[in-house]
Amino acid sequence: MAGAGARGMLSVAFDMTPEHPEFAGLREEFFTNYEACIHQRTKVFPGVDALIAHLSQASIGWGIVTNKAARFTDVLVGATPLFSTAGAVVSGDTTPHPKPHPAPLLEAAARMGMDARHCVYVGDDERDIVAGKAAGMRTVAAMYGYLGTQTPAGQWEADAAINSPLELLQLLSAP
Repeated sequence: MAGAGARGMLSVAFDMTPEHPEFAGLREEFFTNYEACIHQRTKVFPGVDALIAHLSQASIGWGIVTNKAARFTDVLVGATPLFSTAGAVVSGDTTPHPKPHPAPLLEAAARMGMDARHCVYVGDDERDIVAGKAAGMRTVAAMYGYLGTQTPAGQWEADAAINSPLELLQLLSAP
């Protein structure tokens, strides 16, 4: 259910739509519990720590763009020391439009003082690739991620695909 958000999880767990009279209350209860516990079992994918170390050593900036609301993103980023070197953190409610709209990616690039055309966006959902392309960025499908879509990742039209985080270093060094 990763990527489907609270609506997707509550729909499956309670077999109800957002129009159900109890949905809003259950959603807020879920959000409160999620916010309190989000950092307890969350782990980065294997190799992300080494990737970030390499990027930092090479003075290559990186950022986080997520569709999670800031109330969750801020808790998670604050509880994960590895993320302290992110040049930008943009949440799903930072801009008027979440991904697949390009606004969050363009906001991250602007915060980092980067031209979007010089950025690479790595994502594990089709909406990430759509957003990256719309922002004018080079796109990379993270085949090790959640792959939260019904469209096979090979059909997302990403510029490249990687099977582990460290493979990104090879792509970054290629012309």
